[in-house]
Amino acid sequence: MATDPASVLELPKPRWVSDDVAMLYDMAARFLTEEIAPKYEEFEKAEIFDRASWRKAGENGLLCASMPEEYGGSGGTFAHESAIIEAIGHVGVDGFGIALHNSIVAPYILHYGSEEQKKKWLPRMASGELIGAIAMTEPGAGSDLQGVKTRAERDGNHYRINGSKTFITNGQLANLIIVVTKTDPAKGAKGTSLIVVETDEVTGFERGRNLDKIGLKSNDTSELFFNDVRVPTSNLLGHDEGQGFVQLMQQLPQERLQIGTTAIAMAERALALTIDYVKERKAFGKAIIDFQNTQFTLAELKTETTIGRVFYNNCVERHINGGLDPVTASMAKYWLSELQGKVVDQCLQLFGGYGYMNEYPIARMYRDARVQRIYGGTNEIMKLLIGRSL
Repeated sequence: MATDPASVLELPKPRWVSDDVAMLYDMAARFLTEEIAPKYEEFEKAEIFDRASWRKAGENGLLCASMPEEYGGSGGTFAHESAIIEAIGHVGVDGFGIALHNSIVAPYILHYGSEEQKKKWLPRMASGELIGAIAMTEPGAGSDLQGVKTRAERDGNHYRINGSKTFITNGQLANLIIVVTKTDPAKGAKGTSLIVVETDEVTGFERGRNLDKIGLKSNDTSELFFNDVRVPTSNLLGHDEGQGFVQLMQQLPQERLQIGTTAIAMAERALALTIDYVKERKAFGKAIIDFQNTQFTLAELKTETTIGRVFYNNCVERHINGGLDPVTASMAKYWLSELQGKVVDQCLQLFGGYGYMNEYPIARMYRDARVQRIYGGTNEIMKLLIGRSL
């Protein structure tokens, strides 16, 4: 079941949570609890979701909630996406890759796509027919996007794409992939472009193995290979080539805030589950909650999680109003993901030996949380960006 963060943190509802956002959260939590949670262990073992779950999510309004209604979405804002992501974290089905699909991939098409592209792709993303991914990382280029080697060369009214990508979320299921590529390697960052590949319509595209990760097992993460993949030049995002790096930089604040969403939701769930556990579990004749060490640990974690939630709420409000700058977004990604790791680690300790058992949700959270400090730009990169602003 979903964990209500208000029951743990006792905070008033933030201004960005309107009645329709609250209703969406409740609906998402109910859907995820009833439809996804019972099958989640199967997805973890298979290391991939099924397409039927994506379709059901689309039927229930959980895909492209912030896309305009004219393109098949629900006409919401990032507040609505946050409600869905928080429901995923509070229910504990963290491997469902719809957050990337909704608030990273779809916005690139909305903001930079032509009217034809938006009408062609967004309704099918909203229904779950198309599953989105963005192919940035390469074997030799992670946080440094300027180091991308994948090349797209003009061939008449097509591009020929060659290169490889790795660590691509939704990589096994995705059939709409935004590829970060070089259209003019001599221009460095200014020669980077974003090109959409519909994998069902091309030849030369290959998926590598579904990568064996520490955590988030149910979320397929893959290697992708482009071998003379031909796509129409009309699949370029933006009016001209060379706009890709600017487009990426403009969208990174929302991506990093989304990582913060996942972080605060998991921290709240870990805290709620742990408080329940230590009230029931006994040692040396009394409940674990009655030990001063337990009280001090949980007092610290509750305080810091409350601070994290207040900061997160402020960031969401600023973002919705168009005022979340890249530096503050980097702070949110860095600090909230570090907080997530700390909360989950110390909560696991209070479970004792049971915390190390996979049958307890805290063990899965411990594994799943670790990647948060890596993707979206490592936390070291976040500190570098923050430091440059001083």
